[in-house]
Amino acid sequence: MGLNVAITGMGVVSALGHTAEELFRRLENNDIAVKQVPWTMDDPDRFEWWAPVTDVNAEKYLDDHVFAGTDPFAHNSLVAAFHAVENSGQTDFDPLRTAVVLGTSKNGTQTMEYAQFMADRGGRDAVSRKLMIKVWPNMAASQIAMNYKLHGPCFTLSNACASSLDAVGLGARLIASGMVDAAIVGGTEGGLSTGSDDKDFVPASAFARYAYGMGDNTEEDPRKACMPFDVDRQGMVFGEGAGVFILESAERARARQANVLAWVQGWGSAADAYHPSAPDPSGEWECLVMEQAINEASVAPGEIDALAAHGTGTPKGDVSEIRAISACYGDHAKDVSVMSIKGLLGHPTGAAGALSLAVALEGMKHNKVIHTGGLVRPEPDIEFDIVMDEPRRKPLEWVQANAFGFGGQNASLVVSAGPTA
Repeated sequence: MGLNVAITGMGVVSALGHTAEELFRRLENNDIAVKQVPWTMDDPDRFEWWAPVTDVNAEKYLDDHVFAGTDPFAHNSLVAAFHAVENSGQTDFDPLRTAVVLGTSKNGTQTMEYAQFMADRGGRDAVSRKLMIKVWPNMAASQIAMNYKLHGPCFTLSNACASSLDAVGLGARLIASGMVDAAIVGGTEGGLSTGSDDKDFVPASAFARYAYGMGDNTEEDPRKACMPFDVDRQGMVFGEGAGVFILESAERARARQANVLAWVQGWGSAADAYHPSAPDPSGEWECLVMEQAINEASVAPGEIDALAAHGTGTPKGDVSEIRAISACYGDHAKDVSVMSIKGLLGHPTGAAGALSLAVALEGMKHNKVIHTGGLVRPEPDIEFDIVMDEPRRKPLEWVQANAFGFGGQNASLVVSAGPTA
């Protein structure tokens, strides 16, 4: 028997729309969010790509005081939480029996970089007195707790790109343990474009990732900037956004006759303990978390219909995940339809798993697995059913989602269309 934790609400902020439905539709239409960063526009020898959120209009949802005192990474989570709560049909939360668990990787890093840039140019008076409360990692979760007057557990996870799936898994475990009855969970990133109107500002992190080989891409076509599982892939594209979910115990969801989107059944989390940025090439530990999630869900590998892969388009990352998928599903791998959203959406780092999960849940509703944008020539070692060119129609009862990050942070989640006995 799995965890049987109900997902009753879902909210999305992304570079391709601000509802799960819009995000799914735009991915289905092969729309792409990837753009060239402003500081390489005039450089003929260098291309760097990103996928920023530019139209969330957070001030529409937040009062002036909250808007001014929060960073874009928190803005995105607050807007996504607003939509998730609305989507869930909630009227109130028990303030002591509701948790907030949010993941983020970069939090307010670029705002901090821009503040240093302004300080160097304009001195101490050029820096906002609210800088610290804007950029600290816990401020997204804390602002959600403050907005809904919640006094239960409030956790912030920073597990690189596994952050948001770990947040969903931890929230589900808190409910399954009886510690709380409901949880607001997910992940967020924001602030990529902070200060980008100032052409003199280039964030130090951009120089660092370029030097490290993470942002450099010689392709001039944005559709070739990120090519998950493709033999010609060159690397990932940084993105941003937020995915937030409302989780409830089965008893609470049934008592209020909630519309249940899906059921969290299993979660796996483990560390590679291998390298700061490269995954263990064997895929052993990625396979382990997939198996942990499947085993907790009490489902057989052959019953998994689709997998929302991490699929970053990095040469090393894709190889390890290909091996992990093949090892986990074994002879059933050919029956599992696998997709990655990052070729079209970019890589929203700490929010990546949550946004992949949102697309998977929307796919369950429509009986479709979204295709993998950017994929033209699949790696020859792929043994599973990689979805490319267009979405795949098929009934989806069991879906798995992966998220793997720097430092060897690995997370996997299994959800079902209905509760288990």
